[in-house]
Amino acid sequence: MKYLLDTNIISEPIKPNPNSKVIDNLKKYSKEIALPVFVIYELFKGAYQLPESKKRNHILYYAERTIIELPVLLYTEKAARWHGQESARLQSIGKLPAFIDAQIAAIAKTHDLILVTRNIDDFKYFDGLELENWFE
Repeated sequence: MKYLLDTNIISEPIKPNPNSKVIDNLKKYSKEIALPVFVIYELFKGAYQLPESKKRNHILYYAERTIIELPVLLYTEKAARWHGQESARLQSIGKLPAFIDAQIAAIAKTHDLILVTRNIDDFKYFDGLELENWFE
């Protein structure tokens, strides 16, 4: 594996007009990508926030299929340790990232993966975390 995908990357294929660069990279690196467990949470939460509808069912179907097709990486003790240390460092310099973003960053960092996200600003202060934006 080489890449860990944020929700805004893995959810792109189910948008009405998906970004062609993201779709091309998802195909190109299909054997080199994984998801953090928290992206699964975000996909299901997003679906269940919608009223009962075809759109909701489509997102749920996509989320189930994605879980089967891609490796899902867990938040481990190693990730929790890195997360705690890095959160303390960031707090000392006045940066307070969202807790779930820090967990995703910890999974990427402790698995030596490049985190792929559209939201580079949400992750740019994490020490040593490699980032890519497939929308650019």
